[in-house]
Amino acid sequence: MKDASAIVTAADIRTARDRLESVVHRTPLDSSTTLATECDAAGVHLKLENMQRTGSFKIRGAYNKLSQLDTETADNGVVAASAGNHAQGVALAGQLLDVDSTIVVPEITPAVKIEATRGYGAEVIVEGDIYEDSYERALDLTDERGAEFVHPFDDEAIIAGQGTVGFELAEQCPNVDTVLVSIGGGGLISGIATALEAYDPSVRVIGVQPAGAAHAKPSLEADEIHRLDDIDTVAEGIADARLLDRTFAVIRERVDDVVSVSDTDLAAATTLLAERAKTVVEPAGAAPVAALLSGAVDVAGEQVVAVVSGGNVNLTDHAALTRVGLEARGRYATARLLVDGWPTSLGPLTETIADEGAELVELERVERTAADPPNRTPVEVGIAGSSPVHLAGVLDALNEGTNVRVQSSNVEQK
Repeated sequence: MKDASAIVTAADIRTARDRLESVVHRTPLDSSTTLATECDAAGVHLKLENMQRTGSFKIRGAYNKLSQLDTETADNGVVAASAGNHAQGVALAGQLLDVDSTIVVPEITPAVKIEATRGYGAEVIVEGDIYEDSYERALDLTDERGAEFVHPFDDEAIIAGQGTVGFELAEQCPNVDTVLVSIGGGGLISGIATALEAYDPSVRVIGVQPAGAAHAKPSLEADEIHRLDDIDTVAEGIADARLLDRTFAVIRERVDDVVSVSDTDLAAATTLLAERAKTVVEPAGAAPVAALLSGAVDVAGEQVVAVVSGGNVNLTDHAALTRVGLEARGRYATARLLVDGWPTSLGPLTETIADEGAELVELERVERTAADPPNRTPVEVGIAGSSPVHLAGVLDALNEGTNVRVQSSNVEQK
């Protein structure tokens, strides 16, 4: 196996940065007092690559790769496989450099990413249950067409392009102690870790994966690439089954640790980012923040940068995820009520919720069970509030009325 220095160096990343200077955005580094308080850090800063062109960091690596193709290779076009963000990066790079691109995406890819990719002029082929299936089809197309395959992560030029994020965030937060980065196939963290090693070897670089696609830690522990048989996560942008040779070699040498987070953790992080940072993030991009919120990483007293890698998400999916996130953060109560005097009692019910400073989000009459009193009507409500204590108080207030009894809820009452 190659040494990391034979794959990508800080000099490669600096050269890539020169190529990208007039092409990509220097994305903002935002600070979050809320996050710093929750994880006891001296400061938490968000490197907002969801505000990059195409909505993710992927244009960096894709443009760096395509801009180095010779004329004959470029004339034959390029083929890529992607769960969505790499697709858009390759498509835009191809458009800017006048190179035809064909992208194969798995069926789990959100429609918003597929349409955006087509909008950049690429041919999109939807094939495969998971990324690995799409990858195999893309390789076949590469051979059939004599095209250049643009790998989403296991490529020196791709890694170098992604590494430009590392130099940027170091300039924006020169006293950084720890940097958290999502891992799918490992291209982004390989580039960032390389840049930060050159900037300051004492900076910790920690990878974050969803528990349902956590292949990197077992690979590092076994000192060989571990491939998952099954993937089960809401974070389709990092739903890869394994690292490959280049990314494994770089991560093994330059990344300090890898942690995992649950899908519920991802939902909570997505929710906090929407509410407090006022930014829409896909689950894959929220993984570093999820690691902070869940306590997967100890950053007490440190200056921390979380790389928010992408924001390409279907808004319907985002709304459903933030609902889960509100529940996870104790901000949303789902309760089954027994109501006396349906439907006239609904007025007092809604007034009580409003008087308590909460919001009635959902109300639905549900099927009666044999255990329900025949003179009461069962309903389910969804109530948004400021905290678990607040929501418990709302449910207590409902119980104190004469027309409503709280039968069950996801919030512990007094």
